[in-house]
Amino acid sequence: MPPPLVNKKPRNESTTKDKTGTLDDPLKFLDQDYQELRKSCITNKKRFVDDKFPPDSSSIDPKKKLELDLDQIKWLRPSKIVADPQLIVQGVSRFDYSQGSYLGNCWFLASVGALTFKKDVMDQVMPADQSFGKDYAGIFHFRFWRFGKWIDVVIDDKLPTINGELIFVLSKTSNEFWPALLEKAYAKVCGSYADMHAGYVSEALLDFTGGVHVCFELDKPAIDLWSLMDRAAKTKALMACGSHQGEKSENVLPNGIVQGHAYTVTGVFKVTCQGKPVRLVRVLNPWGMGEWNGAWSDKSSLWNKVSEKERTKCRSLANDGEFWMSMEDFTKNLEEIDICCLSPDFLDSSSKCSWTTTCYNGSWESGTTAGGCINNKDSFWTNPQFRVRIEELDEECASGQCPENILVSLMQIHENRYRSLVSNYSTGFSVYLIPPEMKYEKFPAKFFYHRRSVEDSGNFIDTRHVMKFFKLEPGEYLIVPATFNPKEYAKFMLSIFTKTESHRRKNKPAMTYV
Repeated sequence: MPPPLVNKKPRNESTTKDKTGTLDDPLKFLDQDYQELRKSCITNKKRFVDDKFPPDSSSIDPKKKLELDLDQIKWLRPSKIVADPQLIVQGVSRFDYSQGSYLGNCWFLASVGALTFKKDVMDQVMPADQSFGKDYAGIFHFRFWRFGKWIDVVIDDKLPTINGELIFVLSKTSNEFWPALLEKAYAKVCGSYADMHAGYVSEALLDFTGGVHVCFELDKPAIDLWSLMDRAAKTKALMACGSHQGEKSENVLPNGIVQGHAYTVTGVFKVTCQGKPVRLVRVLNPWGMGEWNGAWSDKSSLWNKVSEKERTKCRSLANDGEFWMSMEDFTKNLEEIDICCLSPDFLDSSSKCSWTTTCYNGSWESGTTAGGCINNKDSFWTNPQFRVRIEELDEECASGQCPENILVSLMQIHENRYRSLVSNYSTGFSVYLIPPEMKYEKFPAKFFYHRRSVEDSGNFIDTRHVMKFFKLEPGEYLIVPATFNPKEYAKFMLSIFTKTESHRRKNKPAMTYV
């Protein structure tokens, strides 16, 4: 959601012919080679103009959904906006930018706020080999993880402006341009700036990291969530949260929380108030203003009841959009939290435990492997099936802070470039215990007729990504990913993270395709 204003079927486009896709050798998005293009510009003494994302209305709002007079917009290079443009000024910070008024991409900018805390992750997304200094050629590049592959995205540095001012993300330091260029690169991946309007923070968090994603509903956390957030904050985890939807968009509640809005979680801390421990969560509004005004907010009298050391460490009176809340108020006033980390090890604090990761790319093919949900008894069995073995853990590992021992993640893979035109099917998965005597290569329809799943992903939902974190007893299980309706074609990536003892050798994959 943006802050209030101050006054025919698309064709699929192949993004590359290269089949690598690692961080060391990312795919070239739209077949554009940054090094070759930059070299050509320097040799020919020209500044790069991107014909794959041209500086015109087609890159901003091809369907004219935004409230913008496109005729007023001029695309300017940073040197035409300020005298001394810099990519980064005194380091990257969550306070470097604020959301523009024309585009509802708070989900993206809340994720950017989380990204600023993790320098090595930021360096993955924004490679260091670029600047406005020596050999400047008007070309930049950024890297994102898309559906299992890293891609390198090339852009020119022409930015949309009205009256010489940026119209989308705004830099608080006038000559700092990394936020605007990062936003432009992501807009190119999405198809246009307008294609970034509305979304889930999990999308951008995954696209920045290629990591492990977990999401928890705050009104019914099944685990010690604050402790998990504390562990996540001490690792390379990115965290963001969202508020409940209201009847009206852009509605600011009396307590300062914006309804239907995404926020960055920027820290957790425990203070002592009148002899009792209080768990706090620090939250950032990507508007760069607008804060919670309840208990533990900037001007709360509760800060006078903690030690001067804790008050100095935590409290800030700046109207910068960042504020503290108690964990109780956090869970009451916000709806869910998303955590994304390069490794799942933060899920359990025990050094005796580690996590095994197995991923599989598959598809639901109409007429063969698109059987629909379990309501379709005669065809459900045709869905792809995966076996997973849960090992018995020793007492020290099993009794860690986190009893859950498996995380299942299911992501739909889309090949259409234009994000707003992508339709997600309602998807989910079911988990069945396999009796030891059953040795089927592919489990037939009769296996599912009178057998209940021991776990599932919950209601099938039409989002890009569904996951669940839960506990299974030792044994062998069958995981069946499905679309809600049969005969729906889609590609997917299924990822399984299972807890193991750290000393145990991982000779066999945790998951095998049936």
